[in-house]
Amino acid sequence: GPGVFKLDYALDGPIPWRAAEVAQAGTVHVGGSLAEIAQSERAVWEGRHAERPFILLAQQSLFDDTRAPTGKQTVWAYCHVPNASTFDMRERVEAQIERYAPGFRDLILGYAARNTADLERDNPNLVGGDIAGGANTLAQLFARPAPRLNPYSTPLSGLYICSAATPPGAGVHGMCGHLAARAALTRG
Repeated sequence: GPGVFKLDYALDGPIPWRAAEVAQAGTVHVGGSLAEIAQSERAVWEGRHAERPFILLAQQSLFDDTRAPTGKQTVWAYCHVPNASTFDMRERVEAQIERYAPGFRDLILGYAARNTADLERDNPNLVGGDIAGGANTLAQLFARPAPRLNPYSTPLSGLYICSAATPPGAGVHGMCGHLAARAALTRG
């Protein structure tokens, strides 16, 4: 599957979103129209870097005041890139956020960027920077990480696995862990 390029930001204040509702969201999907999002993701699957990337952004300090000093904000954002890409997407990510939050760049106090190689170095499971545990093909939705009746069990008695590499795959936050726990409890 595709890799990701991730940015962590320290900001001098809240992101100035044009839409007031977005300023209260913990997670924001920044992507424009459906056609723009499709174009962005298609580019990545074709081995290109999207000019206007589809971004997942989290404003965690809105809901946890221990993450930033009073009046400041911390944010992380990522976009898909071709697997194993080391291309720096920072300018494109910031330009995309600026489209919906003019003045965002003026608030940046500092940032940390992590490309696919950085992600894989820190976690060898993120092969090529892929946080989804491999391509989410139809077969993989049911046969992750290997075809077996209980995809959460392992050959070691009492040891279970859960992550994006187990059904139902990435993007269904918490469901892999829930299903693995149910499998473990059922076996007792």
